[in-house]
Amino acid sequence: MPSSTLADQGGDLEACVLRFSDLDLKGTTHISPSSRLKAELDGSTKKKYSFAKKKAFALFVKTTEVPASPLECKEKWWKCCQQLFKDQTSIHRHVATQHADEICQQTAFILKQLSVTLSSSKSCKPADKRNLLKEYLTHDHEVSAWLPEIRCFSPDQLKGGQGTDEGEVLLYYCYCDLEDPYWLCAWQTALCQHLHLTGKVRIATEGINGTVGGSKLATRLYVEAMLSCPLFKDYLCKEDFKTSKGGAQCFPELRVGVFEEIVPMGISPNKVSYKKPGTHLSPGEFHEEVKKFLSLQNREQSDTILLDCRNFYESKIGRFQGCLAPDIRKFSYFPSYVDKNLELFREKRVLMYCTGGIRCERGSAYLKAKGVCKEVFQLKGGIHKYLEEFPDGYYKGKLFVFDERYALSYNNVIVSGRSAQNPN
Repeated sequence: MPSSTLADQGGDLEACVLRFSDLDLKGTTHISPSSRLKAELDGSTKKKYSFAKKKAFALFVKTTEVPASPLECKEKWWKCCQQLFKDQTSIHRHVATQHADEICQQTAFILKQLSVTLSSSKSCKPADKRNLLKEYLTHDHEVSAWLPEIRCFSPDQLKGGQGTDEGEVLLYYCYCDLEDPYWLCAWQTALCQHLHLTGKVRIATEGINGTVGGSKLATRLYVEAMLSCPLFKDYLCKEDFKTSKGGAQCFPELRVGVFEEIVPMGISPNKVSYKKPGTHLSPGEFHEEVKKFLSLQNREQSDTILLDCRNFYESKIGRFQGCLAPDIRKFSYFPSYVDKNLELFREKRVLMYCTGGIRCERGSAYLKAKGVCKEVFQLKGGIHKYLEEFPDGYYKGKLFVFDERYALSYNNVIVSGRSAQNPN
């Protein structure tokens, strides 16, 4: 969009974006452009909605870019939904027809972010505010400055072998306030393509959640880039990255996107914040707590509950002994499960765990907010970190992962069915 187009939008743009400051943008609720969002726009502000939608569309297409074949003259192709597109028309048609809901959700998110920008600049003069808004909409940070140097490595070294033993999968998350998630989205896309990594990265104003796979060299460079980024300097450390055997072949493609939540619990971060979680326990501390719990002769009369906050199909193939495994199909059902079973948690010490720790951050915050538990604890680093220290500990069975490996094995125990403690 030419910058001259923005110069005359002035107060109309401000009025437009402020009208969308209270939109409900839950991850499970997509906003249709032909219904509520578009219906609220009058003739004057429809142009601003159209601008935000174009920005959202362009950002989505940007995340699908992949290097073109060396034999082609083009610099880039596009890959989405396991399909390769070699011209802009075809990728645009695909995004418009197959990802309309995601574009609409990101359109509303952009309008909401603009509203925050405007609200924080109420003291500015009208001319200054227009310049601030213009800068927000058109500023394109130089992401290449934040990419690691790879000229000393050959493409074969970066890509590595195709066997799962020769590559690696990284699992990590970081909760921190991010002012510009769209710049981070562009940087993450460029960084992963730069290192030939595939996987999924979710970004929001509350942080980042990623699972990426590639060669061990590529994942090492990725970790170094993340740790050197000023956005995460005070939040991330090397121990926050969980590793397992795998590689780029574990994921069909690279998907990087901006969402309202970095883990879809279905509740706005403004209502339940990551800043009020349960008490973190190291794998060693958690191991001792589970040991004490399992040594009790009558666990049902205990004041402690060992809670698995994953989905039922995850706990079905592996879990901690003596745990309570809710019969939920996805994490967005967890709040409803808690609400229906509040008496179960009343005056209890709750020991929560999940795959990598991220679901426990918001899950424990939700449980604490109910005010019924005596204490709420969570396993720092999740099952991944626990199994690194205690492969033959109290977690039995396989660890479910959301990629083409399906599950990881750390011990030879076969688990099936769900815990007898489950009240559902």
